Amino acid sequence: MQSEPRQIRKIIHVDMDAFYASVEQRDDPALRGKPVAVGGGHRGVVTAASYEARKFGVRSAMPSVTAKRRCPELIFVKPRFDVYRAVSGQVREIFAAYTDLIEPLSLDEAYLDVTEDRLDFGSARAIAEDIRRRIATETGLTASAGVSYCKFIAKLASDHKKPNGLCVIPPERGAEFVATLPVSRFHGVGPVTARKMERLGILTGADLQSWSLPQLEAHFGSSGSWYWRICRGIDEREVRSGRPYKSVSAERTFDEDLRDPDALAAELERIAGYAWVRVDRAEVSGRTVTLKIKFADFEQVTRSKSFGAPVPDLTAFTAAGQALLAGLFPLGKGIRLLGLGLHNLIEPELEPPAQLGLAI
Repeated sequence: MQSEPRQIRKIIHVDMDAFYASVEQRDDPALRGKPVAVGGGHRGVVTAASYEARKFGVRSAMPSVTAKRRCPELIFVKPRFDVYRAVSGQVREIFAAYTDLIEPLSLDEAYLDVTEDRLDFGSARAIAEDIRRRIATETGLTASAGVSYCKFIAKLASDHKKPNGLCVIPPERGAEFVATLPVSRFHGVGPVTARKMERLGILTGADLQSWSLPQLEAHFGSSGSWYWRICRGIDEREVRSGRPYKSVSAERTFDEDLRDPDALAAELERIAGYAWVRVDRAEVSGRTVTLKIKFADFEQVTRSKSFGAPVPDLTAFTAAGQALLAGLFPLGKGIRLLGLGLHNLIEPELEPPAQLGLAI
């Protein structure tokens, strides 16, 4: 007996445009049309940047001193996460009118599975258009959306016509669309992997499609099968509502092994900045800071420190990581990878306010 063909999914990835900075420009007319960075401060990092600031190369997780050097007219504003959470709640209420299958990735983006057309719009494109219209009307902000049959391509598509754009990629165009894009834009291909691919002559999805599965696995290990599938537009992951975070982290593999304590401390400070931007966007808090180290001989170790209350801010998070790193010296061999993460995550609204002094 022949089985029925599986129904093609209809997935929308919605991404608010420069969310934190756009909220600040919405609420303060004096900031509109000007380069704005949320965050910063002394030895701080940029949490978000307006499109006016991005034209100068200002990006999230960039040290504030670098951002100011690139854009002298940059205006720093303090983050207001209570406001961002409130607006995010408004947006999620809009999503809930169309589907129960909502997978938030952060305060400003989410996947929606609209395979079941509960409001009879007739197409996923029409649903995405109505969602964007309601977001603009009810929040005064813009959002971009990607519509496709799988999560990987929907996310690529939402970025394709930013800001305030809509891109629809049907199944028959999936592999063709991926072929035109640089591999550096692919989810799961970080800067180090992108440079490795470039050295192998893999610059675009089309280049990646020319490699066989055994070839990719020989060069990239278990990740090779993921790269083989996504360059062909194959992604079977489901939209999972209520997806809990287990940890939030960032890591970096160095082009050359490092042993110098000052150089490693400087790299760890940068990595902490990247990780904390993700912590803020994921709307989580946690009690454990974990340092990940991979040595030149590929030996991997982790060191952790747990506290009685949530780690309160980037400064405390970085200090905990630096203390864990300092405990490794003197080094017997070079380090090729550093990572820093927040674990033992908790629901912030369930925790009473607490001040934590990280004396390590």
